[in-house]
Formats: sequence, structure tokens, C-alpha cells
Amino acid sequence: MNALTQELVDLLTLEKLEENIYRGISRNLVGKRVFGGQVLGQALRAASYTTDRPAHSLHAYFLYGGDINAPIIYEVDRLRDGKSFVSRQVRAIQHGRVIFSAMVSFANPEEGLNYQHQEPEYPAPETLKSENELKEGILNFVPENVRASFMRERHVEIRPIDPVNPFQPQPEAPYNAHYIRTHDRIAKQLDDIALHQAIVAFYSDFTLMTTALRPHGLSYISPSLQCASIDHAIYFHRPLRADEWMLYDMEATVSAASRGLNFGRMWQNGQLVCSTVQEGLIRLREIETQ
Repeated sequence: MNALTQELVDLLTLEKLEENIYRGISRNLVGKRVFGGQVLGQALRAASYTTDRPAHSLHAYFLYGGDINAPIIYEVDRLRDGKSFVSRQVRAIQHGRVIFSAMVSFANPEEGLNYQHQEPEYPAPETLKSENELKEGILNFVPENVRASFMRERHVEIRPIDPVNPFQPQPEAPYNAHYIRTHDRIAKQLDDIALHQAIVAFYSDFTLMTTALRPHGLSYISPSLQCASIDHAIYFHRPLRADEWMLYDMEATVSAASRGLNFGRMWQNGQLVCSTVQEGLIRLREIETQ
């Protein structure tokens, strides 16, 4: 596999310490704190180790920022093993305190009623520039002290549909969309639905929260802004593959009380395969007055 894809798989592969307790490594992916998607993916992976069913929903709260220089311990409580549903609670622990908590539900696929929202029409991913190409195009706007981190290649490939320059944000409609996938195919010996779902959980956190910034002409690097994920929910509707193009279509419905609410839908091969919801802190540290 591609080196970045292998690193991502390693990041989402946990060490079993004892029954229901696992340890995950941490990586500096977005700055001084652990990337929320890392904790989402690792927590889902920990819960998946305790059942042979695929997940259908995850509801999580981010309680404290994670330390990128320390591993994270995941404790899984087996709350219920029913005929239809399996329920797990996961706590992520660092330095003796819970930094993240999630409820995860698993269920085997069933035949039943079928309906889905209409898929939006966007250009095909092959016609769009990659995120790396777009970054090269705005290199002159990037301050020297953050250039290395800004230009660092992600562990997944992203092709934005309506890209913006985060160093010169302008008020935009509260919508955001991109195509996303791993850089390489998942190796056959590792190819299972639990890993694909963990990778999707990992990349579901990219740009979702910042959709609520668009109407305000702000970006995640605006100097007066404090951003942080508060909670995150994922619903898996159908089987999916994280190593094939996924259309991630996002919208923000409200920003109020220094919080923004964002919704996302993931489409693959014409099917709505996953939905997300996230509320994030979007607090202005200083409000300039004239």
C-alpha cells in the first residue's frame, strides 16, 4: 500500500492490552491537539473489536483536547448483545482523564424499505484539482511559519468542489463539498468493513465543522477565531469502501451562541451510504469595533 495509506491503517489499528481495553497511537495531523477524526476512528475501531457486526451509528462527545505526544487508552463497555442490535460505550483516556466518550450501535444488514434523498449533481472527481494542487496555487498567501504544516500531505486524498482560499476568506453560502478516498487500495488481508468504517469516521471530521464559518467570511485559520469540535454523530446506511471516491456534501443550518451546526451526506456509486452531524465551537476571541 501507499505509505500514507499504510500509516493511516496503522493509526486505526489498536493494540489490545486486555479484554475490552485497547491502546492507540497519536499523531500530529492538524496541530497541537489530537485530530478529532483520529479519536473517532480509533474509538469506533475499539468498539468493533468486540463484535462481528458492522456499525450503524456512533454518537460522540469531545471532552478535552488530546495530547499528540501520548497514546490514548480506549475502554469498551459491552452494554448489550441483542438479536438485532449490539450496543457499546467507549471512553478514550489520556493522562488519567476521559477526553472523549461515545456510544456505538452495531447491527447486521437487513432487507426492508428503501428511500434516499436525491444525490446532488457535481463535476466528477477526475475533472477536479487535488487539494495539494490547490495549495500550490495559493502558496504566496501562506505565511512562512506555517507553510510546512499547511503544505503537508494528508493521509487521504481530497478533491474540493468549490475551493476557497483560507487566507482570504469571503462570505459564502453555507455549503461545502469534496470527494475523498484513501491514496491507495486497502490491502486484501486487511480488507474488512470495520476498517473501512473507521477510516470513514476518521475523514468525516475534515472540513465539516468549518462549513458553519462560510457565511461569516471566516476560515479555520482566522486569527480571532477559536474552533473546536463539541460532538459528532455518524450513521452508516449501506456498505461502503473508504478506498473508492466518496462524495461528501455538507451544509450548515445555524450558527448561534458561538456554536455552528453542520450536516453531511456521503454518496458512493449513487447511493447515500453515510450521514454525519456535528456541532462545533466557533468563538470569536476579539470582536473589532469601529
